[in-house]
Amino acid sequence: MVEQVTALMNDPTMIRNIGIVAHIDHGKTTLSDNLLAGAGMISKDLAGRQLFMDSDEEEQARGITIDASNVSMVHEYDGESYLINLIDTPGHVDFGGDVTRAMRAVDGAVVVIDAVEGTMPQTETVLRQALREHVKPVLFINKVDRLINELQVDAQEMQIRLGKLIDHVNKLIKGMNEERYKAGWRVDAANGTVAFGSALYNWAISVPMMKKTGISFGQVYDYCRAGDMQALAEKCQLHEAVNDMVIKHLPSPIEAQSDRVSVIWHGDKNLAIGKSMAEADDEGHIAFMVTDISMDPHAGEVATGRLFSGALSRGMEVYVTGTTKKNRVQQVGIFMGPERLEVERIPAGNIAAVTGLKDAIVGSTVTTLEDMTPFESIKHGSEPVVTVAVEAKHMKDLPKLVEVLRQVAKEDPTLSITLNEETGEHLMAGMGELHLEVIGHRIQRDKGVEISTTPPIVVYRETIRSHAGPVEGKSPNRHNRFYVEVEPLQTEVREIIRSGDVSMRMPELERREKLMEAGLDKDEAKGIVDIYQSNVYLDMTKGIQHLNETMELILEGFVEVMKAGPLSREPCMGVKVKLMDAKLHEDAVHRGPAQVIPASRQAIQAAMLMADDTLLEPYQKVFIQVPQDQMGGATKEIQGRRGVINNMTAEGDMTIIESKAPVSELFGFAGDIRSATEGRAMWSTEFAGFETLPTNMTNEIVSTIRERKGLKKELPKATDFLSM
Repeated sequence: MVEQVTALMNDPTMIRNIGIVAHIDHGKTTLSDNLLAGAGMISKDLAGRQLFMDSDEEEQARGITIDASNVSMVHEYDGESYLINLIDTPGHVDFGGDVTRAMRAVDGAVVVIDAVEGTMPQTETVLRQALREHVKPVLFINKVDRLINELQVDAQEMQIRLGKLIDHVNKLIKGMNEERYKAGWRVDAANGTVAFGSALYNWAISVPMMKKTGISFGQVYDYCRAGDMQALAEKCQLHEAVNDMVIKHLPSPIEAQSDRVSVIWHGDKNLAIGKSMAEADDEGHIAFMVTDISMDPHAGEVATGRLFSGALSRGMEVYVTGTTKKNRVQQVGIFMGPERLEVERIPAGNIAAVTGLKDAIVGSTVTTLEDMTPFESIKHGSEPVVTVAVEAKHMKDLPKLVEVLRQVAKEDPTLSITLNEETGEHLMAGMGELHLEVIGHRIQRDKGVEISTTPPIVVYRETIRSHAGPVEGKSPNRHNRFYVEVEPLQTEVREIIRSGDVSMRMPELERREKLMEAGLDKDEAKGIVDIYQSNVYLDMTKGIQHLNETMELILEGFVEVMKAGPLSREPCMGVKVKLMDAKLHEDAVHRGPAQVIPASRQAIQAAMLMADDTLLEPYQKVFIQVPQDQMGGATKEIQGRRGVINNMTAEGDMTIIESKAPVSELFGFAGDIRSATEGRAMWSTEFAGFETLPTNMTNEIVSTIRERKGLKKELPKATDFLSM
């Protein structure tokens, strides 16, 4: 197997890099098992139950995928051998960051849908992430046996239901990216971009597979009705149907990179490195994007990612963007589930695992070119909204805990780790309760540090509701003055920044045009000098001497406020700061960091408090499936948590409730909804953005946050920040 894999690696036309994506419990890992069994890597009898890709004991105990895991396998199609690099991704919303990162490494995605449940919230989220990264989807409709044996539908009704599912997926693709949809990215059973089957019972069928095996849809129905899944699995092997579909319809690295590179890299396409990436040329300079970092007890940090250009081998010296000194590659290899196999050389177009890149973090660009434009950073769909304080149980473990938290933050960029200077606590913010619980367990189990964590609290965001300024900020020596205005950033502009369509890395002209399309006027779009999360800093001044030399320090003051706003020291969101005028001292000695940073920071803090500073709280969409006779208990549970019910639909004897509620009210929801519905409700959540906190709650919550952070309980006033 290893010899076959290494031989095929060298021909990009024979490679397919794919991700398996779906809502939680729709059968991704079970499907991966079947594909591995087909490639002879695990026993066919165990496929679907072994869950080979869920190698972590936490995943096995909880029965869910937590980490994206990679495997390389060989499949024969039309007499030729192909290499498939597969990433199995998590379906739980708390681990959605792994899906986003995996999408950067692959060119195609197998979207898995449960035939009974249909497209669920997370299905839409993962499909959107794939299309944003120009990753082509094909569809696998799983658990078809449930339609026949549980819902007792007849053959005709089954075809109608499956047809509706395909139509709905196409509608989603069209709504998310019409240009791609028109370019032929719709899924269609007739042309073979849809397969149907049961990953648990190891069978699958598609139109090309029917022609190949002579088995019709009617016969599939009869086999399922008779409960003879084994005979069906022998005649219509799942791995054959799905892998054939992958090889025929998903692009090779050469086809994919010519299109994808322009989406994820904003450098000059005419440079040698641009051409080399578009052609997946293994003779070019190295261009490697790190999408995952994991710890190997023997080899240390392993950086996994996609190699777009060049060939990686042991001993090479490479640059990691953002750092100056070179890193030496110690080993290169490929993943076979939990195992990592060392190889001599990995050429462009493959997914590689590299050790020795000690400066790399997830999202780093690794290259042999000193001044290469880095890849666009990976944008996650949701943000860390729940925080716990972490403390070492034993004082002797304190230095180790600091190191472990740094390591954990490096492995999982959706975690945010900060040290609260006032209380000395380490704060860990994540996507949800489960996310933080899993990380806490791993710190104790893998890193050997016993910790205690506080109950989870919500991370709010600070924003402003009106315009204020110009406000004068004076430096402590009174020799420098900055005049700033603040106002809310337009929603459209905030959206394109959040989705990654606009960044400071892209060419200025392209950025300016996109910002103007989203509603910024020409002068403002031209004056943009920094984007920090969803906040922007604009320089609206004309011809001020020495401003260029001082701008870096001014922006440091801006970033400090955006990380911790004046009201409650929570991160800021949607704030537009404009520098209208400045008076600077002639002598550089008088405008150093100790003078400029406080002046810049205090002007923004005071202006924000004048501009009706308030808090935004995170919301989650909550989808509940519940029998009709238990519906009252479920709706009461949501409404009692400041929730809003957006829609209710009935399907058979089940009711589907679509609602949203503040994250702060959803702690402990799992236990409460179980008791309110006698354990018969199925539910899932999805991040739904931020909404303004009700006015009657603001003061109380701000005071609580300030007290917790060791600040004065009274609400701050603008004059507190202005030096007289």
